[in-house]
Amino acid sequence: MIRSVSAKYAMRSLLSHPMRSILSMTGIGVGCAMALFATSYVGGEAEWQIRAVSESGAGHISIVPNGWIEKRENSVRLADWEHALEAAQSLPGVKAITFRARANGLLAFGNRTAGVEVTGVDPERESRSNRIVYKAKLEGRYLRPDDSGVVVIGRTLAGRLDVGLDDDLYVTMAGRDEIQSAMLRIVGILETGSRDIDAAICHVTLPDIERMTGYTGPGEISILLTDYRLIETDRKDLAARLSGSNTVITWEDSNPGLAANVKGDTVFMNALAGIIVIVVALGIASAQLTTVLERRHEFAILSALGMRGGQVVGLVALEALAVGVAGALVALVLGGPLTYYLSTHGINFASLIGEGFGNVLLDPRMYCVFGPWLIWYALAISVTATALVSVYPAWLATRVDPAEAMRKV
Repeated sequence: MIRSVSAKYAMRSLLSHPMRSILSMTGIGVGCAMALFATSYVGGEAEWQIRAVSESGAGHISIVPNGWIEKRENSVRLADWEHALEAAQSLPGVKAITFRARANGLLAFGNRTAGVEVTGVDPERESRSNRIVYKAKLEGRYLRPDDSGVVVIGRTLAGRLDVGLDDDLYVTMAGRDEIQSAMLRIVGILETGSRDIDAAICHVTLPDIERMTGYTGPGEISILLTDYRLIETDRKDLAARLSGSNTVITWEDSNPGLAANVKGDTVFMNALAGIIVIVVALGIASAQLTTVLERRHEFAILSALGMRGGQVVGLVALEALAVGVAGALVALVLGGPLTYYLSTHGINFASLIGEGFGNVLLDPRMYCVFGPWLIWYALAISVTATALVSVYPAWLATRVDPAEAMRKV
């Protein structure tokens, strides 16, 4: 009975000042909508950047020899790599797998030289998993599984050496026992749009690098997943299946600089969303406090009729809850369609900034995150904010002295 009376009084109070109630609900709704958009955007930006680095060779997770993170030594190779490959292929959510071996080399053409990291690849797997290969501009062709004695290099590297297709490069690298050298014919020149990346591309087949260095097998297995949110689960699963000679790392381990950038962006956007919510909450607190002060006489009468302090608090809390739920609905009405549109159509940075935006690593279009989480997120922010800012007005309402309030009428 008391709860029913409190609910009726709460609704009557909201309806007796419709403009104030609408402004309060709209204010918190707009603030929550902005927070929803910020969270959706930062989630999409994180996925966008993770996709860029993972699909450009690093993978979401990788299998490397123990100690590689500390030393990053190109001469080390995986132990029992066939078993490691089978374990990787059995993981859930795997999109593509490739393996590579690397060696430090010196390329020469005439009197021009350039130091480079030579990468031995499986051409078919690399073409499916590395966007540097399948999205870059290619002059000539890429490697084939049956190739021998050929190389694909980056445009910047070709410019430094002043070479073109069908030119022969003299390569020198440290082998297992002694310095090795070979002649490699250029069959393809890749251009990604980044001079730094194009200066580092030097791909040969895995059998060629094995023959030149004397080291057999790959030095890494790179795994692309269908969803980056599977990274930690699959990492733990894969680590449990491997022998102690190899270890599983994530894209964050192999690219700590980019990982720090993604985390920094996330923290900034979350802080921005928090500031928005605080500003909106202060506005709601002001409205709630004004309401309580205007209703001192009403609370005095209720207290005189026997309503206890806890019931008065419940009355104010019910009003705050109604405002919070309504604010969440406003936030979903305003922010839901926008985040859905941006999750399906994306934000085209190329059209906003110009055709010169980015390179093959970054897609010109970024997609925000959308899902059922928006509903609970909006309710959590809106209801929590209104509940917290209503604590003081509710406490103030219980401090009303019926006799004093009645004398001031």
